Amino acid sequence: MILQLAFVLTAIIIGARLGGIGLGVMGGIGLGILTFVFGLQPTAPPIDVMLMIVAVISAAACMQAAGGLDLMVKVAERLLRKNPAHVTILSPLVTYAFTFIAGTGHVAYSVLPVIAEVATETKIRPERPLGIAVIASQQAITASPISAATVALLGLLAGFDISLFDILKITIPATLIGVLVGAFFSMKVGKELVDDPEYQKRLKEGVFNDKKYELKDVANQRRASLSVFVFIIATVFIVLFGSFDTMRPSFMINGEQVLLDMPSIIEILMLSAAAIILLITRTDGLKAAQGSVFGAGMQAVVAIFGIAWMGDTFLQGNMAELKSSIEEVVRQMPWLFGIALFVMSILLYSQAATVRALMPLGIALGISPYMLIAMFPAVNGYFFIPNYPTVVAAINFDRTGTTRIGKYVLNHSFMMPGLVATIVAVGLGLLFIQIF
Repeated sequence: MILQLAFVLTAIIIGARLGGIGLGVMGGIGLGILTFVFGLQPTAPPIDVMLMIVAVISAAACMQAAGGLDLMVKVAERLLRKNPAHVTILSPLVTYAFTFIAGTGHVAYSVLPVIAEVATETKIRPERPLGIAVIASQQAITASPISAATVALLGLLAGFDISLFDILKITIPATLIGVLVGAFFSMKVGKELVDDPEYQKRLKEGVFNDKKYELKDVANQRRASLSVFVFIIATVFIVLFGSFDTMRPSFMINGEQVLLDMPSIIEILMLSAAAIILLITRTDGLKAAQGSVFGAGMQAVVAIFGIAWMGDTFLQGNMAELKSSIEEVVRQMPWLFGIALFVMSILLYSQAATVRALMPLGIALGISPYMLIAMFPAVNGYFFIPNYPTVVAAINFDRTGTTRIGKYVLNHSFMMPGLVATIVAVGLGLLFIQIF
């Protein structure tokens, strides 16, 4: 088992370094070793999760192609420029809202340069709003009803009669408060901008000029508004169907009334939303497939395909040994499983892949499904090593040089807000499951 685990971790580490679809395809090599060398029987690939992600990403990509994301960013720019003194509090709320609506943290790219520019103009250290804004875009993944991670968790907990509303009523307030606490902590990070030696150095070198970063106006606001409206309505219906069983269609199967499952509902609604956006906005479907949202989403699908399939095969093939060795410890201290989720997310660079790879073990160990929901925000640990795309983008957008990777790598601009937001979110989640 230890030798198999070594091959699994090696595949994950190499895949993470390859980037892009590297994580998923390395999962294929790991699966091949488990199957052909160790003789483990492959489990079924996570088809439902993959198809749900494809449907959601298709709708989000169509909204992007119709100008919906550009419109959202333009609105965010106006909000930040009207309230520059509060940029450290408002910025994470903006990126949180973007991710919550779209289901992917990659939508934060467009607003990061605006945050950096507004902070610099107001002489607020850009590291403060940028650091927590990136963390907020990650935390919102575990609160979004249509994110790949939430969809994966809902699918795994379906056997416990857990609804989408049961997950969201814990994760939304927990992560939102966690982000706000992180924002308040961020307001005191580092020296004031005018006193920062790196900023002073760049000022003397003439790096800055009077030219302001301005986003272009959306070409067709009516079309963009319609795409956002359709996408949000589809999301609202998903929440309603996931929260109230009586709204779902039922069918007579073998003499028994069976409700339509949530994966099918999400796939139907999101594919329909994508089609409606293309039809009413007259957007080219090819343009949707060429956008950044579609590309990032498809990378997530390939990652889950390879990594989750490999992880499932390893877990099922060694479940008896795993349960006997750690079951007692986890039962006495179930919060340790939250640390395992955090560490695995650092390796996988994906909340959804972490959920699919490790949550089945938590279920098999008998951890309460509500405890698993409370620990769900712990899968947001991929800020720990500062090489995730949104982290790198934030560093590059800060012309003052205050947002950076430290001398010892781990002492970077995202560590403090990331740890604060995650710890607070998990702690509040554990409190909320007692209350609710």
